[in-house]
Amino acid sequence: MRAVGWFLAAIVGTMVLAALAAWPAYQLSHALQPDWQFHKVVGRLWQLLMLAGIAVAVRRLGLRGGADWGYGLPRANFLRQAGAGLGLGVATMLPMALVIVALGIRDPLPDFNAAMLLFGIAAGALTGLVVALIEETFFRGLMFRAVLRDSGPAIAVWSTAILYAAIHFFARVKIPHAEVAWDSGISLLGSALVRFADPSAIADAFITLAIVGLLLGLVRHLTGSIAAGIGLHMGWVCVIKATTSVTRPDEAARWSFLVSDFDGFTGWLVAGWSCAILLALYLARDRFTGWRSAAPDGV
Repeated sequence: MRAVGWFLAAIVGTMVLAALAAWPAYQLSHALQPDWQFHKVVGRLWQLLMLAGIAVAVRRLGLRGGADWGYGLPRANFLRQAGAGLGLGVATMLPMALVIVALGIRDPLPDFNAAMLLFGIAAGALTGLVVALIEETFFRGLMFRAVLRDSGPAIAVWSTAILYAAIHFFARVKIPHAEVAWDSGISLLGSALVRFADPSAIADAFITLAIVGLLLGLVRHLTGSIAAGIGLHMGWVCVIKATTSVTRPDEAARWSFLVSDFDGFTGWLVAGWSCAILLALYLARDRFTGWRSAAPDGV
């Protein structure tokens, strides 16, 4: 579990450091640029510290080369797997979008038109690509590889899935300049973690993201790279973003409980569907023997 500890320190440990250093950092930045807001200063400070923490973890864990980052496949194979993943991502999430609209959980916007839909798809694809590249490289690339070496595939899949789900619930809180004090960094940290104080309120979205994380982790293990995962992730985000951009939630709908308040899309419906896909993939895992033997992981 040494690898898990290093990555937890890179995320949670640097968050605590940023909270402790928030007051002096804000005083310095405010003197240079009075328009910078406290929460943004602390957020940027945390990002810098986290990047440094990840760099240290990567070095200490001996992660080097494209394979350790999840990019060990030849370019043609990588793009082919990513393209297949993208197609499967759209194909598996689109039914959820159609069901959500059909059940009246989300209704088309009054001014809905084809141009709006096309713009939503394009924006969703761009967002999906950026999110997939960042999250898959970190969770299913670097972290997965390190934990795989340290503790085996089961812990690699589960640990990356749980941390992947948890990090989505760090809340963004603003503190006005007039209310900033020496302990505001600690207050900001507490507010960022406030969602975890009421687990029942985030259970549906958290469980959904954890199952999705397990699915992406299993794909990573079976294929030996993050290519297919990037495609899947991008396809899912694209469909979700496109759907939420051209529809609005109907909280009075009979089946609205199937969708969480987290993003208006994920929830028990998507969790059940993702669980079915995960089970099907697990049952078909032996078909990936050829993939594993040629995979950069050598697993």
